Amino acid sequence: MLVPARNNWRIIVSLQWKLDPKEKITIDINKREKAEFRLKKIMVTPGRKISLKKDFDPAFTAGYDNRAGAADTVSANIARLSVLQEKLYAQNEYAVLIILQAMDAAGKDGAIRHVMSGVNPQGCRVSSFKAPSAEDLNHDYLWRAAKALPERGMIGIFNRSYYEEMLVVRVHPEILANQRIPSAVADGNVWKQRFREVNHFEEHLFRNGILPVKIFLNVSKEEQRKRFLARIDDADKNWKFSMCDVKERAHWDEYQAAFEEVLNYTSTEIAPWFVIPADHKWFTRLAISEVVCRKLEWLKLKFPAVTAERRAELLQIRETLTNGKARKSPP
Repeated sequence: MLVPARNNWRIIVSLQWKLDPKEKITIDINKREKAEFRLKKIMVTPGRKISLKKDFDPAFTAGYDNRAGAADTVSANIARLSVLQEKLYAQNEYAVLIILQAMDAAGKDGAIRHVMSGVNPQGCRVSSFKAPSAEDLNHDYLWRAAKALPERGMIGIFNRSYYEEMLVVRVHPEILANQRIPSAVADGNVWKQRFREVNHFEEHLFRNGILPVKIFLNVSKEEQRKRFLARIDDADKNWKFSMCDVKERAHWDEYQAAFEEVLNYTSTEIAPWFVIPADHKWFTRLAISEVVCRKLEWLKLKFPAVTAERRAELLQIRETLTNGKARKSPP
């Protein structure tokens, strides 16, 4: 268990997991340069109301513009993540759930492909959540996400998630009607009810050893327009584009308002939201790789200790492999 007792788990969270928004984040690049910024530039401080437009710049790069150096650091972080994943798997005590949310063309797929490229596929699983099936609609909205949660020792990635139930469903309320929620138990404000429910759900995950890492890729409307045009102009990318993308773009302001509410109500000490600037893909990947590595490092993962009995057994096996005969164990 990540937290040993219900009475003191909040105390432990505040002592070990609470993040200081004023903390200076330093990313060493090529051991010669540094990208420095305050944590609040990329994190929604729990309990503090934010404005996406005023508080988070989609084009933010911390004043750093060395793309080649950033790419080298991403490569180093990929290697760093590979070691952390091996420890996570070997320790078999925790699981990590990375949740990616964003507007279309913000770079979720590319981030997964680049940042997780060094991870052992046996220890990682990506789940994508699109329109719910008839079977999904016959269950509560968290059901399909609960089925896809990572096992201990695993990294799970949700490419979109149960947060769609507070985003696309809010922008398109007709979807909510299809969920057939009994009117007798429905809260007057279904969205605040769902905010409370996912906060409790993530508390449950945390208490059972699953660490949520929630990332919102913050792309600007202008950058999204450019990427849509690039997908149209490049025949090899035409498959990525559909008319649905354009239709959803028409609801930009509604989606931004919905995202802002989600960030304000569901960024908690257990599972804060990281708002990653997404207008510059090179910085997006740098920031995501750093966030994921640091979150795993906070778990203080380690390889299991070898007992004296197990060590003696290994030495015996080594003797057999080396000399063809087993060494006698001491009486």
